[in-house]
Amino acid sequence: MSRILYFDCFSGIAGDMVLGALLDAGLPFEELKSALGSLAIGGYQVTAERVLRAGVSATKFRVIEHATGEASQHSAGEASQHPAGEASQHPAGATQHHHPHRHLKSIYELIDQSGLSTAGRTRAKELFQRLGEAEAAVHQTSIEKVHLHEVGALDSIIDIVGAVFALEWAGADRIVCSPLNVGGGTIQSAHGLFPVPAPATLRLLRDAPVYSGAVQKELVTPTGALIATSYASAFGPIPEMSVEAIGYGAGERDEPGTPNVLRVIIGRASDRPRGDRVVVIECEIDDMNPQIFGVVMDRLYAAGALEVFYVPVQMKKNRPGTLLTVIAAPELKPALTDVIFRETTTIGLRFYEVERECLEREIISVDTPVGAIRFKLSHRDGRVVNAVPEFDDCARIAEASNLSVKDVQAIAVQAYGARR
Repeated sequence: MSRILYFDCFSGIAGDMVLGALLDAGLPFEELKSALGSLAIGGYQVTAERVLRAGVSATKFRVIEHATGEASQHSAGEASQHPAGEASQHPAGATQHHHPHRHLKSIYELIDQSGLSTAGRTRAKELFQRLGEAEAAVHQTSIEKVHLHEVGALDSIIDIVGAVFALEWAGADRIVCSPLNVGGGTIQSAHGLFPVPAPATLRLLRDAPVYSGAVQKELVTPTGALIATSYASAFGPIPEMSVEAIGYGAGERDEPGTPNVLRVIIGRASDRPRGDRVVVIECEIDDMNPQIFGVVMDRLYAAGALEVFYVPVQMKKNRPGTLLTVIAAPELKPALTDVIFRETTTIGLRFYEVERECLEREIISVDTPVGAIRFKLSHRDGRVVNAVPEFDDCARIAEASNLSVKDVQAIAVQAYGARR
C-alpha cells in the first residue's frame, strides 16, 4: 500500500507551521537539527514547544536569533517572509530585524552547509530557484539580479531546508493538499499597502485552488505557498486512507474560535482497487446549429477526450437545449476547453474532478460454428465479470451468413460458455 501525506490548510500554511506539524506527527527533533547542520547554530537556535491554539494542542517551531534572544516572527500574518519590495507585517510591539539581502548563489552555499542528502540539497535549491523566478517576474528583473530579502534570511532558509528533510522523513509516495485559505485584507510594505495574498505568494499559488475565509489576515506565506505547490501532486479533499499519524503545526497568533494551525495527516492508501482521476467538463447550449454538434464531438475525441455525450435539457425561458459533457484526463483540460470555446457558442464551462475505477480489460478470440469472434473480457480481482462479443465481428458474420445479428451474438455467447 502506498503512503499518503495530506496538508489540511484550513488556516493557511507557512514554513514553520509545516515543520511544527511534522514534528507533532513524530519527526524526531534531534534528527531535524542534525539535518539542518550548521544552519541551526550560525547565530540561531531552533526550538519546538507545545502550545494551544483555540484549544487545540499543537507544536510551535521557532528560530531564535542569538543576538536578540527573540524568536524570528515568520508565521503567516506575523512578520511574513516576503521578498524584497513585498509586504512585511509585524504585530504590535514586535522588533523588526534587518536580515541580509542574498542572491541565489549565496543561498545555495548555505544549503550546502546543511545535513541534507544530495537529493535533498538539490530539491532545496530547486525550491529557491522557483522562488527566485517568481520574484524576478514580479519585480521585472532577471533571476541573476533578484535579491531575496526576508525569504533569503537564515530563518526562512531553515524553514525550507527543514521542510525538505521532514518530507523526506515522512516517506510519502503521494502528497495531497487541501484548497488553501489565503486569508484577506492588506499588509504593509515599503511601497504601501498590498492586498493579501502578496504578489509573489499569489504567483506561486497559480493553478492551486485558493479561497478567503473569515480571518482577514495573511494566512499563506511565500514559503508555505512554495512548499504546498511544489510538493502536492493534487489538491482536494482528504484522500481515502487509513490514518497512521496526525500533526498540528502552530502559527504565532492564537485566533479565538479558529485554530491557527496547519494539520498534517499521514496514512496508508486504501487497499481496495485504486481508481484514477478524471476531469468532467460541462456546459449547456441552446443557440447553436445542431449540425455542428457532430463536428464538436469528433474534434473533442481527436483532442484526447475519453467520453463525449449530449443530453437534452430544458433551459432558461423554457428553451430546449443540449448538455455537453466531456470526460478526460485532468492534464487535457486546457486543450479540450479551447476546443469547446472555439467550436461551440457556449460562453462558460464547469469543471470538476472525480475519481473513477475501471475494470481490467483484454481481448480474446473465440471459435464459434459461424467463425472466430473477438470477445472483450473485463476482470476484477482476477475474476471475469463481463464477457461481451465484439459487435463489429457479429455484424460482419451476420451479413456474410445471412443471419440476424442477435442470432450471431447468441451463438457467440454459447461458444464462449462452452469453452470455460
